[in-house]
Amino acid sequence: MDKARALLAKFKTRFGTSAAIYRAPGRVNLIGEHTDYNEGFVLPAAIGFSCWVAIASRDDRKLVLYSENCGESVEADLDDLKSHATRNWADYPLGVAWALGQAGNACRGANIYISGDVPLGAGLSSSAAIEVSVGYALLDTLHHPIDRTRLAIVCQRAENEFVGARCGIMDQFTSCYGRKGHALLLDCRSLEFQLVALPPEVHLVVCNTMVRHELAANEYNARRAECEEGVRGLGEVLPSIRSLRDVTLAQLEEHRSRLNGTIYKRCRHIIAENDRVCQAASAFQTGEVGDLFQLMADSHRSLRDDFAVSCRELDIMVEIASRQRGIYGARMTGGGFGGCTINLVDAAESLEFQRRVTAEYESATGLRPDIYVCEASQGVEAIEPAPENSEFRTH
Repeated sequence: MDKARALLAKFKTRFGTSAAIYRAPGRVNLIGEHTDYNEGFVLPAAIGFSCWVAIASRDDRKLVLYSENCGESVEADLDDLKSHATRNWADYPLGVAWALGQAGNACRGANIYISGDVPLGAGLSSSAAIEVSVGYALLDTLHHPIDRTRLAIVCQRAENEFVGARCGIMDQFTSCYGRKGHALLLDCRSLEFQLVALPPEVHLVVCNTMVRHELAANEYNARRAECEEGVRGLGEVLPSIRSLRDVTLAQLEEHRSRLNGTIYKRCRHIIAENDRVCQAASAFQTGEVGDLFQLMADSHRSLRDDFAVSCRELDIMVEIASRQRGIYGARMTGGGFGGCTINLVDAAESLEFQRRVTAEYESATGLRPDIYVCEASQGVEAIEPAPENSEFRTH
């Protein structure tokens, strides 16, 4: 655990004490985009990029945060957090402390050193990784039993109400419950989930377009509002519906005259995407991975044309990937307007896939992509030194 050792040393240099170490992963969503805040289905996996946190309690009511990635320190009073929204990275950990307090878990003062390797602005949920790692760390220092579902809900509330991004629960839930070698088929209404084993011969290859999704926060909130408008319009003739999760494509077509063209297309994406998630999970479970190509292609097309969250670079990346040998499926992943694509690639072809996609994408756009071969990884965990041999263990 070289990362843990290095982080512990850096914490001691900055704060002068020892610390407890925690990590929480980012995630990649295999299929099921923008369905989570519509109480639908998603199929994400935690990945081997994480936010790492070192923490030690203080005797006062201050949170002293240091971000290694930003080279910045922020101090805040736990009794006055609402006035400390900074519109930058610190909102995420401060928001979690605020949301924990709102949920009845009054935090203690703490020094916190944060170091992340989840690519920023790439749609791999660096925000959830920092929220979940800090939330878990703050709870563990209180010696509270940690309910991972409640932690995910608290972290989602932090992002919704303190940060101001109206995200669903998928990112935080995956960072809490990720399992090595598995995706999660998550019902975002009930929060029940199934582990879906990923075939070892299929690599998760994430291609970063190198286009930051600066527009995503405002447009994300706008898409959510459009979905809610669709529910209101359809609810006048379908009074039993609570969200687009409850609407079938047949019902949407029957009542499309009640919706303007934009709202109709937003609804069509969500309803069809829920169906695609369930079909994709079944394909993994039955070993029919050849079925994934069309499902992922349809998902990307729907995100591009109906939900309007793709961009030129994402479309180019998906087009290039889709014609490579060994590809089982390619689509954009994350909120959109840039960021990454997720590609399911035959393990025997993944190195050649990386080489060819890099060359073709750079030729087409002038941008050199970052490409990561990811493994589905464990969710949030504490990493503690064992005094007898100075090794690290997780739990």
